[in-house]
Amino acid sequence: MQCRLGCGACCIAPSISSKIPGMVQGKPAGVRCVQLDDNNLCKLFGDPSRPKVCEQFKACPDVCGDTSAQAMFNITELERLT
Repeated sequence: MQCRLGCGACCIAPSISSKIPGMVQGKPAGVRCVQLDDNNLCKLFGDPSRPKVCEQFKACPDVCGDTSAQAMFNITELERLT
């Protein structure tokens, strides 16, 4: 599965404990990453400073569902459960 351009759920819903440029303490769940642009695209995509956890995330139907709204719900729920 390819990421849906402009979704951004994986950059908003989960907490990220890794250092992110502009967010040196990481990112709390439900907070928009400062590296997410106005089109919900990662400004660090392909940049070596992009956190490994972000680089390793792979979109899949079980997590991302059929819509961006489903992805946000699913990732928020997974965050809540962990």
